[in-house]
Amino acid sequence: MTHSATRRSAGGVHVTQDHLWMRPLFWGVLLCICVAGIPYADALFRWLEPDARQVIYQRAPFYALLSRHLLVVGVAAVVTIAVGVAAGIAVTRKRGRDFLPLVAQLASLGQTFPPVAVLALAVPVLGFGTLPIIMALMLYGLLPIVRNTLAGLQEVDADIKMSARAMGMTPAQILYQVELPLAAPVILAGIRTSVTINIATAALGATVGASNLGDPIIAGIINGNMAYVVQGALIIALLALTLDSLFDSMQTRWRQRLSSS
Repeated sequence: MTHSATRRSAGGVHVTQDHLWMRPLFWGVLLCICVAGIPYADALFRWLEPDARQVIYQRAPFYALLSRHLLVVGVAAVVTIAVGVAAGIAVTRKRGRDFLPLVAQLASLGQTFPPVAVLALAVPVLGFGTLPIIMALMLYGLLPIVRNTLAGLQEVDADIKMSARAMGMTPAQILYQVELPLAAPVILAGIRTSVTINIATAALGATVGASNLGDPIIAGIINGNMAYVVQGALIIALLALTLDSLFDSMQTRWRQRLSSS
């Protein structure tokens, strides 16, 4: 009877894992269809702007805008994750605990400045283009990662760490083999929030010469063409849904691994 129950339980986990990646795959396929299909959907968008001479944004291919958008968000995410996780680890160690309030306040400070203000301050120093929007995304996306890294590491049971020390593990081994794996779902939740927010925020880069999916939105606002705005916003929304569901699946998978081990 126990063996049968175990098999049913294992089968249930297997089914869950089989369907775990279906949602991000669905949104990803829909995103690809949208990027490839919009240039041929003149009749679909014509009802939004029946009097416009042109209703499909054609200054740059949508796949090129998408790749530039992903590049900006990806670079900002890599730097922000590295800095945020490293800062969270540093201030939860014995030598760095005195700096914990300072790090938390500095991370919070980044979100008190609107991205538009950060761009306005960064352009005179960094010039027009990609660098100002990357700087804005880094400042804006730091708080969720730092906050969740702190929360995840602080929630690790002290008895577990004590048991690891009793087994002869070094502080570095405890961090990499015990604390970070247990805190990973919470840290991933912070990364998920940061990246999802920055996907939308990155569109502001079009105002300072950083070509991305914000281009059709800005062009639509300037020219009064709602079809352009919808095209840019639709692809950004699908991109956000794809990556958000991907992170959700990663969190679920990690929790399953922790519960099974």
